[in-house]
Amino acid sequence: MSAAYILANPSINNVRIATRESNVIRVTLIALALTFFTLFLLLPLIAVFSEALRKGWEVYLAAISEAEALAAMKLTLIAAFIAVPLNLVFGVSAAWAISKFEFRGKHFLITLIDLPFSVSPVVAGLIYVLVFGAHGWFGSWLSDHDIKIIFAIPGIVLATIFVTFPFIARELIPLMQAQGKEEEEAAVVLGARGWQVFWHVTLPNIKWGLLYGVILCNARAMGEFGAVSVVSGHIRGLTNTLPLHVEILYNEYQFAAAFSVASLLALLALITLIIKAWVEHQAKANRLTEGTFAINRIGITNNEPYVGQRSKA
Repeated sequence: MSAAYILANPSINNVRIATRESNVIRVTLIALALTFFTLFLLLPLIAVFSEALRKGWEVYLAAISEAEALAAMKLTLIAAFIAVPLNLVFGVSAAWAISKFEFRGKHFLITLIDLPFSVSPVVAGLIYVLVFGAHGWFGSWLSDHDIKIIFAIPGIVLATIFVTFPFIARELIPLMQAQGKEEEEAAVVLGARGWQVFWHVTLPNIKWGLLYGVILCNARAMGEFGAVSVVSGHIRGLTNTLPLHVEILYNEYQFAAAFSVASLLALLALITLIIKAWVEHQAKANRLTEGTFAINRIGITNNEPYVGQRSKA
């Protein structure tokens, strides 16, 4: 007995749909959600901007245009612009291999992809210090060849890559598994080669999920604190990213400057949410368009009978 049939027949009183709740429960759940959103998300966001602008626009603009703040912005962008494309290549490759092929070590690869989600970012930073630090495994060799990784930009980039590489892969793996590999196999049968299959078959099917993963990866890369804090050395104007610069300003009791720089990260978060919502809307519209096209092809929208009904007629 379907829910639509029950709703269309009010006389059926002994059957209760699981998704229908009383008004009291619905209002309570909505009120709890709004309260949580207001206390833990909206009010802190308002506090950041209000504190940033408390002393006026002149102080705000001076804080974000300071030489050390500009250097922190530049380093944050450099780390993100290197980490995101590398994670893009890895994420697509890993998702394609996991979803389209069967091989030994497949489950182990999935476990490795999830590793940054289960390891503290601080621990990840300490791992790089252990490997590439002055007293680490390769410290002596790096020092002899005048190569600096820890307390320099390469270490920050490596730490950023580590904490962000699961986002794109984890977004694409379930999507590509759900789509299957029939279309790729059909393209190969028709004579398409590897890159042709990817550009003309795989990529159009995953483009919205891929963009969604890139947005999340970029947001995490620009806002990363723990792992970067360990490997950066906190050298002002050289190895401080925006989150680290905010921490230094706050510890020095420069609250207006700290909140001014923090507002840039808050703006980044808002922009990310807007782009994320747009991507979700486009992906949903794309699915609806494809579904309507498929329905039109089988003649349902024209009130034509199904194939089975045609044969009976």
